[in-house]
Amino acid sequence: MAKISKPSTGGHHLAFVLLLVLVAVGICVPVFALLPSLTSHQSLPPALSRDEKMMSRIFYIKDDKFWKDENPFQIIGGDLHYFRVLPEYWEDRLMRAKALGLNTIQTYVPWNLHEPKPGKMVFEGIADLVSFIKLCQKLDLLVMLRAGPYICGEWDLGGFPAWLLAVKPPLKLRTADPAYLELVERWWNVLLRKVFPLLYSNGGPVIMVQIENEYGSYGNDKAYLRNLVTMARGHLGNDIILYTTDGGTRETLEKGNVPLYNVYSAVDFSTGDDPWPIFELQRKFNAPGRSPPLSSEFYTGWLTHWGEKIAKTDAEFTAASLEKILSSNGSAVLYMVHGGTNFGFYSGANTGSEEFDYKPDLTSYDYDAPIKESGEIDNPKFKALRRVIKKYSAAPHTTTPYNTKRKAYGPIKMQRTISLFDLMAMTDPVDVITSTNPISMESAGHLFGFLVYESSYISKKSGNILRIPKVHDRAQVFVSCLSQDVDGGVLRYIGTTERWNNQPVSIPTTECTSNTSLFILVENMGRVNYGPYIFDEKGILSPVYLDGEILHGWKMIPIPFHNVNQMPHFSFKMQHTKKSSENLELTNDVGQKEPALFAGEFSINSVEEIKDTYLSFNGWGKGVAFVNKFNIGRYWPSVGPQCNLYVPAPLLKPGRNSVVIFELESPHVDLLLRSVDQEDFTCGSNYSKVNQL
Repeated sequence: MAKISKPSTGGHHLAFVLLLVLVAVGICVPVFALLPSLTSHQSLPPALSRDEKMMSRIFYIKDDKFWKDENPFQIIGGDLHYFRVLPEYWEDRLMRAKALGLNTIQTYVPWNLHEPKPGKMVFEGIADLVSFIKLCQKLDLLVMLRAGPYICGEWDLGGFPAWLLAVKPPLKLRTADPAYLELVERWWNVLLRKVFPLLYSNGGPVIMVQIENEYGSYGNDKAYLRNLVTMARGHLGNDIILYTTDGGTRETLEKGNVPLYNVYSAVDFSTGDDPWPIFELQRKFNAPGRSPPLSSEFYTGWLTHWGEKIAKTDAEFTAASLEKILSSNGSAVLYMVHGGTNFGFYSGANTGSEEFDYKPDLTSYDYDAPIKESGEIDNPKFKALRRVIKKYSAAPHTTTPYNTKRKAYGPIKMQRTISLFDLMAMTDPVDVITSTNPISMESAGHLFGFLVYESSYISKKSGNILRIPKVHDRAQVFVSCLSQDVDGGVLRYIGTTERWNNQPVSIPTTECTSNTSLFILVENMGRVNYGPYIFDEKGILSPVYLDGEILHGWKMIPIPFHNVNQMPHFSFKMQHTKKSSENLELTNDVGQKEPALFAGEFSINSVEEIKDTYLSFNGWGKGVAFVNKFNIGRYWPSVGPQCNLYVPAPLLKPGRNSVVIFELESPHVDLLLRSVDQEDFTCGSNYSKVNQL
């Protein structure tokens, strides 16, 4: 996934509040690592011998059909990504997919989730892939595994770890570059060893493994693809079906297929296109008798970027398009059957024809799928698709689960607690980097969230003009007379410049007795995951000009929010808490433009009252939110269309529940958040584009 041209269609105790903030941003925020691992400590049985496999379990291609244990098999599947759903909800969502009539689950494997730092492999919590696959098998669902190393999927950098961008000399991703392939081999040596015992022929549910993703829409390096096949075969053997997925055109199939007998080429195309001419074309890129018609991404909806109207597709149209495939014994995988949520900082982005035409994805990955972000299935699309699938599915009828209950816990009073200036002061000096010129976030070793660039200059009586030719993605500019304001930590907001609307910033004259301090807060809004601009470094990527002259002498100060599977690397000092406490009354001025942390809480009386909920950010500006130390994602209601962030019940607990947000722009006039029981995609203009703001 995905090509942009595809769619067819009340008062709290201050000490407690500050404790919430400190916990949320620096003391114990492994985020998804907080979630329990579901992996059994019992070892899997040894793999069967080849003869035993052939006599017992086998999934293969013959006579342009899929065969399972010597019987023809029609794949009626759906994409459901374990990394977009809390582990506590995996079984629930899989049960709903099964109730739709599916017999197969397809999922990507995002390399960056599992290797957040070089050599640090993570397979716990939401990254517990093995347990997810075992749950599929428990529910009698087969698995198609999309192993990458590139996945696209509206996921940061298409699943590549961002630290790859800091390797010197630069890696040539998605090519036969030996240095890149060496790192892929190291990754797959861990991943595929875990997958091997789960292959269908070894008693598991994995019937097919995909290499790369839509490579024909990107490159034409056959040596690269052959290297991936060789690696996969070396780990998985010759019995498993390896496959590729490419758009249903001659050009994309020619560039993306692997001309080897044992690699199967699948296709994807716009919902509503006549599938059978495309399947006939598919046959030309598979060996004779080895081209069962398969749409490996049948689009049930579409993605949405910030600043766009929420994507919707008609239920009956979607169902009728699916029936055109299934009625003639074609196979299809619904993309998505359940989209889920881009928790943390992992949502991706697209671009237009130019790199600056930047389009970041929403936190919600609802996708207008038949199983909604909250798991709700009482909707026309689920019903229409189920009606069609029921005609062709040999899977036993499954009772439709009830919708998960949701609850509105009401207003949440927030307090402004820690300013951006104080956050910078809390950063461990060891993590601050000095350089003559600005460096990228990746080079600074700060891969996600926010980075402050600090320098100084001499203010002119007529003011100054600041220009940053290349910033990814959004820069807020502040100045301070640091020598006078050091005790108060006052930052004066000047303006904002953005990747998609890069304009000079006029800095008014200051009355500083010495040099004026300049602070530029840069936000990484998600790396591009598709197209020619996926090498998407973040931060300030060019010299910074002041009145036409390059400004030298910079500090790079990371802001300590943590992403998926990252452990905090420092702790805050209590004197900072004391300082914030002393300044609280001053900093509760909601008209102040300096970004700040706001904290609040709401109470739940009993376990029985714990339900899914949403946080409504109507009236707030832009930022990121944490619930009980868990990063639930980015919000931007002023641009929309997403107003509310989904909060699954497993994140909540009886008693006090903490909410901490980092607000970048303008807090709600009454400092109120609301816990509500519904999604809302009506914020912003709905029709604007981010690059037109």
